[in-house]
Amino acid sequence: MLDTSLKEQIRSIFAPLQAKYVLNVTAPPQHENKEEMIELLGDIASVSEHITYHVQSGNELAFSVLKDGKETGVHFRGIPNGHEFSSFLLAILNADGQGKNIPDEAICKRVQALKTPIRLKTYVSLTCTNCPDVVQALNLMAVLNPGISHEMVDGGLYPEEVDALKIKAVPVVYADDELLHFGKSDFGELLGKLEARYSTTAVVTDCTVKPYDVIVVGGGPAGSAAAIYSARKGLKVAMLAERIGGQVKETVGIENLISVPQTTGDALAADLKNHLGHYAVDIWEHRNVENVAQTGAEYVVSTNGGERYQAPSLIIATGAKWRQLNVPGETEYVGRGVAYCPHCDGPFYKSKHVAVVGGGNSGIEAAIDLAGICSKVTVFEFADTLKADKVLLDKVRSLANVEIFLSSQTTEVIGNWEKMTGIRVKDRITGEERVIDLDAVFVQIGLSANSSVVKHIVTTNERGEIAIDAHCRTNAPGVYAAGDVTTVPYKQIIIAMGEGAKAALTSFEDGMRKV
Repeated sequence: MLDTSLKEQIRSIFAPLQAKYVLNVTAPPQHENKEEMIELLGDIASVSEHITYHVQSGNELAFSVLKDGKETGVHFRGIPNGHEFSSFLLAILNADGQGKNIPDEAICKRVQALKTPIRLKTYVSLTCTNCPDVVQALNLMAVLNPGISHEMVDGGLYPEEVDALKIKAVPVVYADDELLHFGKSDFGELLGKLEARYSTTAVVTDCTVKPYDVIVVGGGPAGSAAAIYSARKGLKVAMLAERIGGQVKETVGIENLISVPQTTGDALAADLKNHLGHYAVDIWEHRNVENVAQTGAEYVVSTNGGERYQAPSLIIATGAKWRQLNVPGETEYVGRGVAYCPHCDGPFYKSKHVAVVGGGNSGIEAAIDLAGICSKVTVFEFADTLKADKVLLDKVRSLANVEIFLSSQTTEVIGNWEKMTGIRVKDRITGEERVIDLDAVFVQIGLSANSSVVKHIVTTNERGEIAIDAHCRTNAPGVYAAGDVTTVPYKQIIIAMGEGAKAALTSFEDGMRKV
C-alpha cells in the first residue's frame, strides 16, 4: 500500500521510538476493507522494530494503540488514510512523548486535572482538511490523561450511524455520547470545552509573576512579527496566544503574501511558529488573557490558567473576528465554501457562482470585487434597503453579473460533507424559503475586534478597534497595538506583519529613550 519512499520517511520518523507498540486490530472476517487495513498496519509495522500488529475477529473494523502492553486511549474505527494518516503517525509519536504538538507543562497539567473517565468520539471524513486538527488534539489528550479515551470514526464506513446522529458535516465530537463540538477547532478550544463540561481537580499553578521586557498578546501575523522584531533587539519576550497563526489558520489558500505565490493558512501558521523558534521568544500557547492590570510603570497580564506575566511594554495583536451569521452549517464549512475575505479567497472561485451576505459598504465592495472574478454574484441583504455609499451602489448596479435581493435572511448553509453546496434563504416579507445553489458564500456583516480585555486601558472606536497613531502607540504609555485589532485600514496578512514590526520598533525606541 505504501510506496518505498514513504516507508523510508516513516522509518526515519519512528527511528527515535523508545517503547514497544502493538496495533490491536478487530475486524469482521468478511469485511470488504479488512485486507486494506491489515496491509496498511503491516506496512507501518515493517518500518520499525518497535511496532507490531495483532488481528482478531470482531464486530467492527477498528484498532487501538497499545504502549508496552497497555492501552494509550487512542482508537481508530476505520482506516486512517487521507488526511488522517498523519493523525495515526502522530498518535504513536505522542504516546512516546515526542512531537512538536505537545504543549508546555502548565497545559499538560490542565489536561491531567480533568475529572475522568471521559469517552470521546470524533466523526470524520478522510477528505476533510479540518478534521485532523481535532483528532490529533483529542488523541494527545488521551495520551496525557489515562482516564480519557478517544476514537476516530470514519463516517464513510458507518453511514447508518451518521444518519442516526443527523450528522451533516464533520468533524463532530461527542463526549460520553453527548455533543461536545462541531467544526474546525484546536487544542486550546477543545480543552476549554472539556473543562467547562467536566469539573477539574485543583491545578497547581505557578503563581510567581514572570518578568519580561515586552509581552506580545496574540500569535497571528502581527503578533509573530512583533515578537521576532523585539527578540532581535535582545529583549526578553513573552508571547501569549490562543494559537500560533490566529485567524490565519481559518484561511485555506493564500496567494497575496508578496514573494510567496501560494501557501495555506496552516502552512503559514507552521512557518510563523518555525520562525519564532529561531529566536529567544517564550511562547505560551493555548492561553486566554483574562485581565491586564497596570502597576506603576509595569503591566501584569493574567491568563485563564492563573499564570501572571509582567512587563513595562505590551504589544496587543489579538486580531479580529469576522462577524458570523450563526446559522447551521456555517462553522462546519468555513474554508470549504464559507469565506469572510474576498481579497484572500475570491480568486479560488474564478468563474463560479458565489453569494455575498451583507449590503453595507464591505458587502457591496466585496460584490464589486468578486464580479470581476466570478461568473455570477448574488447579494443578500437582511434589511429592506442597502446601507452602502451611493458611489458603491451606482457601481454595483451597473454590473450585469450581480443580482441583489433585499429583506433576505440567510438561515442555513447546506453542504455534502466535502464542501458547501448552497444556502437556504428566507424572504422576510413573504416568509417563503428557497435553496440557492452556490460554490461559495462570503459573509460580509462586519468585523469584531478582539479588544475587550484591554478596553479599560486603551481608547477604542465604535467598532471596538484600538486607536493607534502612525507608530502603533495607543493612548496608554507602554502599550502598543498592531494588526486587525487596531484602526489601521485594510485587514490583510501582509499589512498586519508590517504593523507588528512597526509596533516592536516603536516599543524598543520608546524604551531606549525612556519616552
